Amino acid sequence: MRDQEASTLRIKHTEDTEQTELIEENQESEELSEAEEKNHVKTREKFLSCSQTKQKDLKKRRAKKSFTCTQCPKSFTCKSNLDIHMRVHTRERPYTCDQCGKSFSQKKYLPLHMNIHTGEKPYTCDQCGKCFTQSTNLNSHMKIHTREKPYTCDQCGKSFTQSTNLKRHMKIHTREKLYSCNQCGQTFLWASNLKRHLRVHTQEKPYSCDLCGKSFTLPQSLKQHQKLHTGVREYMCFECEKTFISAANLKQHEMIHTGEKPYKCSHCDKRFSRSGDLKTHERIHTGEKPYKCSHCDKRFTHAVSLKIHERIHTGEKPYHCTACGKCFNQSSALHSHTKNIHSK
Repeated sequence: MRDQEASTLRIKHTEDTEQTELIEENQESEELSEAEEKNHVKTREKFLSCSQTKQKDLKKRRAKKSFTCTQCPKSFTCKSNLDIHMRVHTRERPYTCDQCGKSFSQKKYLPLHMNIHTGEKPYTCDQCGKCFTQSTNLNSHMKIHTREKPYTCDQCGKSFTQSTNLKRHMKIHTREKLYSCNQCGQTFLWASNLKRHLRVHTQEKPYSCDLCGKSFTLPQSLKQHQKLHTGVREYMCFECEKTFISAANLKQHEMIHTGEKPYKCSHCDKRFSRSGDLKTHERIHTGEKPYKCSHCDKRFTHAVSLKIHERIHTGEKPYHCTACGKCFNQSSALHSHTKNIHSK
């Protein structure tokens, strides 16, 4: 009887245990199902959220460049950028320097320009100590020291430190001349060259040296000239260690070592190390004489020849003999005089 009761109790305990475990399993299953359902809801919500975000981004991207220029196909993300761009077509330059009158299309360029007048040069080269008004100018200058020239012409292999210089250079090969002088009809590759050329006709030389009074048509010409007084020659040739007052002079000198003559005449096989020399040479073939005397009808192929000629009309004799005081209108005449008269 006792064994039967004990057996009945064990069976009951086992049943109770199994029932308890089944209940616990059902509870766990229900909890898991609830968790999975919640997770699924969250995942669906997240997916919907991502989908909505993508749709919004797509709409934004579609509307991103909704402002299109009426003059060219260029588009912009906002109207203010379009307004700034339109100044390219209208030539509007609303921001004017109160020191020299130069105007700019964007406000950000004016304070950079003002550094020219204030003399402020906050960007300094850690190699040679030269200072610059803009960080971009410093970055360009640093390539002189690193000798980095990443932009190469696919026509002649010439390399450049800046992409803009390569773009300008390519016009030499395409012979694209977009800018024409309304005085003599001469055409130029670049607007800056036309502007400089026009001063041949106007005789304008607004930039004067405060040490010797010599005047120049361009501010950079005055700046280079002033280095003759200060003796600053910060550009050095790595081949022979000769120093120069400008990067352009150094570059020109380096062609002596490399023998590089990238500019070829389109009429003959003659080559030149400078584009200016090529341009002058080609006038032999074309017969072009763009420089006309303002006193008579005589014309010249070179600006310097015109300058020398006009001294006949003005009577100017800027070259003085230090031995006898005699004056001459050409340096070659002074040299011949000194050699023949005073060196005997």
